[in-house]
Order: sequence, then structure tokens, then C-alpha cells
Amino acid sequence: MSGGTPELDTTNIPLDKLYIDGKWVDSHSGRKIDVISPDDESIVAEVTEATEEDVDLAVEAARRAFDKGPWPRLSIGERADWVRKLSNALSERSDDIALCWSRQIGAPYNRSKNAAPFFTKTMDPYIEIAGELDLVEQKETASPGAGLLTYEPVGVVAAIAPWNVPVNTMLNKIGPALIAGCTVIMKPSPETPIEAYIIAQCADEIGLPAGVLNLINAHRDVSDYLVRSTGVDKVSFTGSVVAGQRIASVCGERIARCTLELGGKSAAIVLDDYDLDKAAKTLVDGICALSGQNCAALSRVLVSRNRHDELVEKMKQVAENVKIGHTFDEDTALGPVAMKRQLEKIEEYIAIGEREGATLVTGGKRPAHLDRGYFMEPTIFANVTNDMRIAREEIFGPVICVLPYDDLEQAIEIANDSDFGLSGAVFTEDLEEAYRVARRLRTGTVGQNAPKADFSIGFGGFKKSGLGREGGIQGLKGYLEAKTVLLDAVPETLETA
Repeated sequence: MSGGTPELDTTNIPLDKLYIDGKWVDSHSGRKIDVISPDDESIVAEVTEATEEDVDLAVEAARRAFDKGPWPRLSIGERADWVRKLSNALSERSDDIALCWSRQIGAPYNRSKNAAPFFTKTMDPYIEIAGELDLVEQKETASPGAGLLTYEPVGVVAAIAPWNVPVNTMLNKIGPALIAGCTVIMKPSPETPIEAYIIAQCADEIGLPAGVLNLINAHRDVSDYLVRSTGVDKVSFTGSVVAGQRIASVCGERIARCTLELGGKSAAIVLDDYDLDKAAKTLVDGICALSGQNCAALSRVLVSRNRHDELVEKMKQVAENVKIGHTFDEDTALGPVAMKRQLEKIEEYIAIGEREGATLVTGGKRPAHLDRGYFMEPTIFANVTNDMRIAREEIFGPVICVLPYDDLEQAIEIANDSDFGLSGAVFTEDLEEAYRVARRLRTGTVGQNAPKADFSIGFGGFKKSGLGREGGIQGLKGYLEAKTVLLDAVPETLETA
């Protein structure tokens, strides 16, 4: 490989331990989980596997730190100072984070090394919000006396992150949770656990109080046990709809809180004024980013019927010039998908699309020059109708569907005719029209002329794309409970912790 392959040195990371109650401890099982590189199918690392007994210990530690420890009784400013220390410590590990991302899921290193410094600062916007957030508000009351609305931490949080963007997603959970005064149990994906170890290491190094942040690794059965634990007050989960439905049902049974960021089948509506060369490049680049393993990817492209063939041809030209290569090749634009089962799922959907009658324009195969690893060509389907499975179900790979529409009303109708509502885009140079269309789309984020997201404002979905929001003030308040306090008068000192 050009430039060589940087080595991920895990010798200084205690992957054979769990982090519980401020200590690195052995698991009860002694079993290991192999972390596999999708680039060459080698074993990147082995991490210890938690049992239900380990979950109990982590929940007990987090419960004790919340119920009896100082953490929730610190002021929000003091907690923000701790989170700032954690953020600074993580920034020192950005090179390790970049290598972890590339080695574990095959994200091209030329991108991960540039993205990692931003990912490690994910918690910083929450720190800024903490400096402006008033946790005690005075309210007018209908009867004599004083009314106060206070915001208090929800309690113990299970933070369950996915494999596609593990550090950014985990930090968008633990950052606001810690600042709110919650204690946290991190449960990373078994495919990408190493970043969570680095977070735990940084917490240990800065002396974060024991039990405030804990780490376990587990497969689905033990993860389900964590979700069912009555000691957990809230579950924050990012992942599949199926898993989210299970978590929502469990939380519903015991009236626990949950935030769910789930799947997407986001639509890009290309209006007739927009340059098709620009649209083609943006759309193909977007579906190739992270090999299409992005819940907010613009995987449905809606274009007027009289421009459909022209856009498809331009997208084909772009796709066939995408450099597919190994993770550490300097010019790689499209690396592997994250795992064998994901590749097999994508291949199955490509076969479904052909059976359904969609036109396979390009791609649909493993690249001939790559005989090892989990690679898939960028794939474009044309003449897709919205009743086809490839238009309705999340494929989570470098596969894009182009659907023709007759007029703008039909385009909006097609875009909204989906079980999902996570993201979307309107491609037009007309700012006013972009806003009008955006307001009519039933989706959590809408960008103009590109797939866009801004976690400093908020991120989350409508319909089966989830519950609640991450990022911004909404993300932080998701870890707070509102309490109404009615007194005879306003006390001299309002505690804002």
C-alpha cells in the first residue's frame, strides 16, 4: 500500500479489562471479542467480553456515584470543567482515534486523520451551553407565592453507540449526560470498542470521580440485560430500527427514559434550476462517504422526469471514476464496508433491486482488483419507484436510488412517503424555494444543496428514525428532568446545581 500502513499500538490500552467504579477490572467470563479489520480481514485486537454480573457491577457503581457521590451535587459549571478536562485529554489522542476508526471499520485514513481532531472536540459545544443554561427558572403562578421550574439530572444513563462513527456518537451521549449531572455506563459496539477504551483511559487519567463513567463490552444478549436493568434511568441508543424498537419497548414497560437515533432513507430533491454536474458530484461523493454507512446519507434522489436520464448519466460517470482502494492508500475515496455481514446484506439488496425491475446503472459488484476485504463498488439504481424495497428500506452501503417525479408536489409526496425521517436536502439556487420545501419535508434535518448536519443545533429524526434529539440545548435537556417547586416566596439563595 502506498505510504505504508500505520500501526495501531494497543499495548498501552487495557483491552483485557473493563472500566468499572474508577478501576480497570477483569470480566467474569474471561472471554474475548475479536475486532476484525474489514480492509484485510485480519484481527485488529481482542477485547474482554462482559457478563451480566459485570453489568450489575457497572450499574451499581453508576448508581452509587449518582445517589451518594458528589457528581450530581456539583454545580453545572464544575461538571463542565471536568468535561473540558476530558475533552482536552481526548484531543491528545486524536491520532489514536483516527487509526482506530480506520482499522476497525475501514474508513479511509486520508479522511479519518482529518476528522479525528474534530470528533474529539464533540463535547465542547455542550460545555459552552452549560455556561449559559439556567437550571432554576422563576415562573409566574396563578396563586399567591413563588413558582420555580428546576432542571435536575435524569440519573444513571446507558450510552449505547454504533459501529459506524463510534467516538463522535459516544461523546454526543456522555458529554451532555455528564454535564447534566448523570452518571454513565458506556456500551460500545463489539465491532468498534477501542475508542470507548480511550475515553475511559482519559477519564481515569484526569481523575474523574469513581463510578461517574464506566465501560463494558458485550454482545446483544448482555446489552439487552443492561437495558432491562432497573438501575438504569435512561438509555441513549444509536443504531438499527429493530434494536431501537426493542429498547423502546423495554423502556416503555418500566417507564424509563430513552433517546433513540435510528435509521434513515433520506431524500434529496433536485429542482430544475440546479446544475446537474454539481448535483451528481455531491450525491455520489455523499453515498461513498463512509461507504454509505451513514444513517443520514441521501440514498434517495428525486429528480424531474425530463432530467432523470441526464442526471443518472452524470452520476454514472462520477461513480465510475471513484477510487476504490485499501484503507491506507493515500488516494482512496471509497474503502470497504465495515463487516462481512454488512457486505452480504448490501449484495442481497442489489439482487432485490434488480428483481424489482429497477435499472442497475453501474456498480453492484465487488471490485475485481480487491480480492480480500469487504469492498463494494458505488452502485446506482435508476427508474426506481417508491414502492420498491430498495427505495423504502435502509441499505447502509454505497447504493443510491434515483426516482423520477412529475412536479414538485409529487416530489414532496414521495419524499414524505417513508417510514423514516432523519435527514434530507433540497438542491436549488433559489433560497426562498429551498426554505419552503424544507418546511414541508417530514424529516429531522434538511440541507440546501448538500447532505448537512449541525449537532450544535440538534440532530434526530421523525417517525421510525428515532425519539428525541442529540446536540445543542435539546440534546443536553434530554438528560434533565423538569421539577416544579411551589413556595410561599422566592428563597434568598437559588441553588443552581
